Amino acid sequence: MFHGSICAAVTPFANGSVDEQAYEQFIDWQIEQGTNGLVPCGTTGESPTLSHDEHKRVVEICISVAKGRVPVIAGSGSNSTDEAIMLTKHAKDAGADGALIVTPYYNKPTQEGMYLHYKAINDAVDIPIIIYNIPGRCIIDMSVDTMARLAELPNIAGVKDATNDVARATLQKNAMGSEFIQLSGEDGTQIGFLAQGGVGCISVTANIAPKEMSEFHAAWRNGDVTGAQALNERLMPLHTNLFCESNPGPVKYGAKLLGKCAADTRLPLAPISDTSKKIVEESMRSAGLLN
Repeated sequence: MFHGSICAAVTPFANGSVDEQAYEQFIDWQIEQGTNGLVPCGTTGESPTLSHDEHKRVVEICISVAKGRVPVIAGSGSNSTDEAIMLTKHAKDAGADGALIVTPYYNKPTQEGMYLHYKAINDAVDIPIIIYNIPGRCIIDMSVDTMARLAELPNIAGVKDATNDVARATLQKNAMGSEFIQLSGEDGTQIGFLAQGGVGCISVTANIAPKEMSEFHAAWRNGDVTGAQALNERLMPLHTNLFCESNPGPVKYGAKLLGKCAADTRLPLAPISDTSKKIVEESMRSAGLLN
């Protein structure tokens, strides 16, 4: 169900509010460009600073515009299990195809705590759940053993792996089998992740290079390793430099250069520096996005 280039979509803002018109147009453009799936309200969508009403509305807009053309995996995680259940119930009711649920941040649960957190969500909502394992932001790292326990539950469908450890894909495939959906959460290492058992990437780069990212994954699936490598090399400056400051500041500036939305982020994310703007623009030109 979930594979290829899945865009971790930005949330456009205007005058401090969600820019619904820009968001609708952005989602439609993504699908027209060949994106294989969409994730509203992830980290790149600035979920930490969306109100509950905004969060729900952004998910609803994405699903409404997608109209079943590509799957929508709604971000619905929290460090509060009750809040994650509430947001995941909304995602299901709104018609999402899956839910992306981040490991609980700040409160640092044990492996058993993580297991019980995801089990509670699994038991409360009948929807495919993608575990989002990102130690760099959440401090905790879900072990392969814990993930294997969770994979035995009926709604735990896969993982967005942002450990930046490509060997993890093979370890997880050995533990959970090939039916467990493994999606990279790191654009820069995704080709290695695919080679070790992954089937796609929830991508930041796809926000501004949706066609190129889709073509990269299509080439890989079709066995055109040389073509996939060429696209990966062309996009690598973007994969790296879109993180010259905290995500999504740089990628939102890139979207502004393409005329897709304003570069506005919400505090505590500051506008990116002039130096970073230059880095993003040069990376986009080298990838052929502004030429």
